[in-house]
Amino acid sequence: MNRSKTDSQPRAFFLIRLLQGALIGLGAVLPGISGGVLCVIFGIYRPVMELLSSPFKRFRTHVPRLLPVIIGAAVGFLGIANLLAFFLEKYPDPSVCVFVGLIAGMLPSLMREAGQEGRSAGSWISMVIAFLVIMILLTSLNVLNVEIRPNTGWYVFCGFCLALSIIAPGMSFSTLLMPLGLYTPFVDGLGHLDLQVLCASGIGAVVTVVCLAKGVDALFRNYYSCAFHAIVGIVTAATIMIIPVKSFTASAGSMLVNIVCLAAGIVCALALDKFNSRFPKE
Repeated sequence: MNRSKTDSQPRAFFLIRLLQGALIGLGAVLPGISGGVLCVIFGIYRPVMELLSSPFKRFRTHVPRLLPVIIGAAVGFLGIANLLAFFLEKYPDPSVCVFVGLIAGMLPSLMREAGQEGRSAGSWISMVIAFLVIMILLTSLNVLNVEIRPNTGWYVFCGFCLALSIIAPGMSFSTLLMPLGLYTPFVDGLGHLDLQVLCASGIGAVVTVVCLAKGVDALFRNYYSCAFHAIVGIVTAATIMIIPVKSFTASAGSMLVNIVCLAAGIVCALALDKFNSRFPKE
């Protein structure tokens, strides 16, 4: 009987890590949820960053224990892409409202993680500066009516943002791509396994990991609070810019639908945060 319990423990751990990997994959592609934050919440951010920073050195020690996470992340990431593309194309405003709700519901968790090592005046200053910079940048693009047409270069940028959302906790790549109009074509390309999108974004992701993984890891290791609060400011500003304000004033029906979708996103995010707290951290 004791042997049975001993045998079941590795299986249960494998299944838990597989599920956590699937949630990380979902978080990497779903607007408002950061794969990096989920890595922090699940207690695997440090080994993931060690593997990305030194893949050859850490391969034998880290890949075996992270393998179920990697498998789950791939399944979660690719499995949700087609579904997201469908809803964004058929129901753009309600879908965006769900995403805004997800982001709003995750903000308490983000703030909690940001303050894990304390808060200082510099933490708040970094958050405000990051917020203002992103607001000014995105507002300028809107005022100037800058239209971005997706191409290979922009898909490389999408890969950069995607990798950044893993190595920088709290940075959801969707919050950067949605205001630029790149999120829907990028997700659609991933869902349909478009080679142009896959190759270009893959190059951007690999280059980002190679060039920035060690630097970002060192930044969070030495200036965790300031760096994380800056990301909270970026996420908040980018979220404000994607709110479909016009759809709320179009009609009473559309306003009601958007409010329900917004509330649903908040509830789902809070439920996910509660669910995450049940799992062990390394």
